[in-house]
Amino acid sequence: MAQQNSFDIVSEINLQEVDNAVNQTRKEITQRYDFKGIHTIIELDQKEKKLVITTGDEFHLKNIIDVLQLKLIKRSVPLKALKYGNIESAASGAARQTITLQVGIAKDDAKKITKLVKDSKLKVQLQIMDDQVRVNGKNKDDLQAVISLLRGQDFPFALQFVNYR
Repeated sequence: MAQQNSFDIVSEINLQEVDNAVNQTRKEITQRYDFKGIHTIIELDQKEKKLVITTGDEFHLKNIIDVLQLKLIKRSVPLKALKYGNIESAASGAARQTITLQVGIAKDDAKKITKLVKDSKLKVQLQIMDDQVRVNGKNKDDLQAVISLLRGQDFPFALQFVNYR
């Protein structure tokens, strides 16, 4: 009997790294001259996987997001995992934006991945398991071909390949 090889396609982020990036952003904002006297709050809710940024106006909000994105990139957190909400007006003319951290692959996105791989005619089996997709195959070269096929696509979410056996 031939050995089955497999790997999982997931969309994960390291919440500790996100927390570190938020703390670094807070520290940099307090030290910047253009933010003197502007009340800024950056809240990270790890259970809800949301970031809420509240600051003086939209200009400062965009600057904070730029700083945050740089810190996230340095910590290897994919920016595709961030879903930006609408900019809302808060009290006293302040601006607020909610950023949702996308963890896991949605069912529709998992179906798109399986359809794409099945259309490629590679000899692998795909199985959707909650918020991840498992790929099984006898030939490791086919699994490598699936990984390179998916890396070549531009999905609106981050993909990682784990548990390669």
